[in-house]
Amino acid sequence: MNLNKVFLIGNLTRDPELRALPSGAAVVSFGIATNRIWKNQQGEQQKDVQFHNVVVFGRQAEIVKQYLTKGSLAMIEGRIQTSSWDGKDGTKQYRTEIVAERVQFGPRNATKQGEFIKNETSPAMNQNPPIREELPEINIDEGEIKPEDLPF
Repeated sequence: MNLNKVFLIGNLTRDPELRALPSGAAVVSFGIATNRIWKNQQGEQQKDVQFHNVVVFGRQAEIVKQYLTKGSLAMIEGRIQTSSWDGKDGTKQYRTEIVAERVQFGPRNATKQGEFIKNETSPAMNQNPPIREELPEINIDEGEIKPEDLPF
């Protein structure tokens, strides 16, 4: 069995570009950047950024064009595809891209680093601060629940 599945969460590096195929179907392409942070053997923080080309087809392409812009946070689910062609100088050219099967948008009030922004200027936020309730703690005696009693 083979599997070609990709999940990426990152920020768009450019605005989506909408085009139409000869069949009339919409196709949009954009770039997304993913970050990786780790510590090396000396304990120093290391950072790495990878850039990915993404292509989306159909109605989902139109929605991506409408709602996502450069810097938007998005989760891409799809597959890797590599295309090749002969370049103008006769050399073989390659392009690897993610063909998105599903795109989930991040929060609209996210910064380019994916962190939430507190909207200080919103009157609603200043007049009605969020109420935090303490939920009661529920203790479950493990002896009372038996696996055969579960309905699933």
